[in-house]
Amino acid sequence: MPRTQRVVVLGAGFAGLWAALGAARRLDELEVPQGAVDVTVISAQPFHDIRVRNYEADLSPCRLPLQKLLEPAGVGHITAKVTGIDASAATVRLADGTTLDYDRLVVALGSAVAKPDLPGLAQCGYDVDTYDGATKLHTHIRDLARRGPDPAAATAVVVGAGLTGIEVASELPSMLSEAFGPDVTPRVIVVDRNPHVGSDMGESARPVIEDALARNNIETVTGVGVSAVDRHGVTLSTGEVVPAGTVVWCAGMRASPLAAQLGVPCDRLGRVPVDDYLRVEGVAGVFAAGDVAAARMDDEHLSVMSCQHGRPMGRYAGYNVIGDLLGAPLLPLRIPWYVTVLDLGPAGAVYTEGWDRRVVSTGADAKATKMTINRRRIYPPLTGDRVALLAAAAAQLQSAPAYGH
Repeated sequence: MPRTQRVVVLGAGFAGLWAALGAARRLDELEVPQGAVDVTVISAQPFHDIRVRNYEADLSPCRLPLQKLLEPAGVGHITAKVTGIDASAATVRLADGTTLDYDRLVVALGSAVAKPDLPGLAQCGYDVDTYDGATKLHTHIRDLARRGPDPAAATAVVVGAGLTGIEVASELPSMLSEAFGPDVTPRVIVVDRNPHVGSDMGESARPVIEDALARNNIETVTGVGVSAVDRHGVTLSTGEVVPAGTVVWCAGMRASPLAAQLGVPCDRLGRVPVDDYLRVEGVAGVFAAGDVAAARMDDEHLSVMSCQHGRPMGRYAGYNVIGDLLGAPLLPLRIPWYVTVLDLGPAGAVYTEGWDRRVVSTGADAKATKMTINRRRIYPPLTGDRVALLAAAAAQLQSAPAYGH
């Protein structure tokens, strides 16, 4: 009897989940006998987290049990931290010392917020990089409020005015108000080294973002960095001390350091280069998708660290890893459109099109689009139905989100 071939997927975020389900779908399409190929996901948590919603006040819909998503599709799961990848031996190592071999590997280990070695940051800083991190932030704010009214305690500093920092800052006033009550006026300050907030969003969106932050009563301090953090606030690179009960770090992302173990040159974000089929260039039998992979979206642009690119990269990686294993055709991935929808809290949202990020929708209409994305578009089917899960895993591109829908 032929041995079972093993496809291992590392990570269960947007890319990892859809790579696993995409592989299961492709096996189904090719009518591969049950037991001939095993698809197994390895992830540190037994959940698929809707990470892009971690800035929101209500996290209850953001953590989905993997068992309900993978088991119906015939995909296995191991809850473990991956500590090593040896592509030459075709093995992965787990934190408990276990070594697993593979016939094909999909690396979808994602990214993490980049935290420099600043005094006090590790001990006193918070983030929304993970579900657990966001939950810790919420608990911290509630604990501060229980100590009684204190303007400094109701002050939050958000470090980093990129997309995540802006979304977090836009939600914090209402979160602080709810925790501290009507007798305390919350204060939210965004700090960024760049001369403008939202520098990644381009010239077209900047006035919309600046106006929204002003309407949300959010202060901005640009052109400076943070040199130290403690439980009383932050020290800026100018030497100024800003009293604050909460510091949220949102300054940049880096791919999982395990990607570097594949032995190929990584880009400045720690990502490995992949070809149009999501195969890691120069590493046989290994695919990569999501935030660990730098994939061509068109002739000029690489993928960005976002669910917008991570989800289709996962689906195509799953399709192609089975094709590569079994000698079936592969599908190239190119995505001809690019949009960004940035949540601006009570001020609505801003929707941009193209790599130059031209504003095409703002306010309530853009907010409606953002809510559709966050609450429906990026979710897998939750019914536990195998047919629905495999249908959603098709290696096909979605159209761009419709304005106001």
